[in-house]
Amino acid sequence: MKKRGIKLALLALLLLIVTGFGLLYWSYRDLHSPITHNKAEQYIEIPRGSTPTTIIERLQNEGVIRRSWPLLVYIKLKGLGGKLKAGEYRFPSPISPLGVLAKLIEGEDRLNKFTVIEAWTRWDIANAMARLPELKLQSADEALALMNDTSGIRDLDPKAENLEGYLFPETYNFPPDATPKEVIAEMVKRFRRVWKQEWTERARALGLSPGEIVTIASLIETEAKLKEERPVIASVIYNRLQKQMALGIDSSIIYAAKLAGKWKNDGKIYKSDIERRSPYNTRLQPGLPPGPIASPSLKSLEAALYPAQTDYLYYVRNPDRDDGAHNFYNNEADFNRGVQALREWERKRDARQAASNMNGNASAPQ
Repeated sequence: MKKRGIKLALLALLLLIVTGFGLLYWSYRDLHSPITHNKAEQYIEIPRGSTPTTIIERLQNEGVIRRSWPLLVYIKLKGLGGKLKAGEYRFPSPISPLGVLAKLIEGEDRLNKFTVIEAWTRWDIANAMARLPELKLQSADEALALMNDTSGIRDLDPKAENLEGYLFPETYNFPPDATPKEVIAEMVKRFRRVWKQEWTERARALGLSPGEIVTIASLIETEAKLKEERPVIASVIYNRLQKQMALGIDSSIIYAAKLAGKWKNDGKIYKSDIERRSPYNTRLQPGLPPGPIASPSLKSLEAALYPAQTDYLYYVRNPDRDDGAHNFYNNEADFNRGVQALREWERKRDARQAASNMNGNASAPQ
């Protein structure tokens, strides 16, 4: 009888141990297993002063975690209750309970998105910032004034008078209480992260400063429509610089008009624009303009640093394609024929458009 009692006690102990290990294994699996939920695109607010129990049960009710108690036990055993942060969270789907806990410890606030488009000027960026109510700007001029602080790029471009070219094109996330100055600083930081130390050495090997590379990259960005053409357009710029030929880049003429407050923003370059005396008018002024004319992308920066090796001196849009491709030439006679072909295509296009408009007006109900 005594032996039987011992056996039963041992069996009960074994069962308890097996159950305990099973529970530990199950808890481990539960904590590490991602689950799918439907709140990935929604913010869940964790108010200040919330207890771990309140937080985890809220997330269970929202469907972000399946069970609250395994995670609560884990938090208790690890002493993490005081590390959970209030905020507005978006939890990706799927996510594991431990992944949820990591985000709660790291903390998160609702982020607003702001996108800087490739080839945007600082005026474009300032106007876009002024349209964001979270930034509380009275006008775009307030943002432009902040862009005159060049302290963040002074080592790369000591001659820069503003941040044109150094506001990197990217989609940015920022908290609701971010200031315009902080948003601009983040754009510059992004540029600094993209710019590699070896690029400064490469610029020096080309006989240029980092600022001049950024200027060339901005010219490429505003001229190239296709990524594969960027190094080729870069080669045209370098070849013309070497031959001391005026660059004749229309986007720089537009930039000069914007600086003078004379740009009509209708896509046309007027005789007054071409004749404007400005260091940015690359039809009249030899060499590079004094600074960038837009925000260049990574691809344009790379093209400026590593141009294709060609003998091209000219390019003009290819009228046989509608993707922005160019034809490239190494002599003026072929270039002029290319220009005439483009003008003829434009003439026919405009005539078709005019005829279409007339037909549309004639068929309109009276």
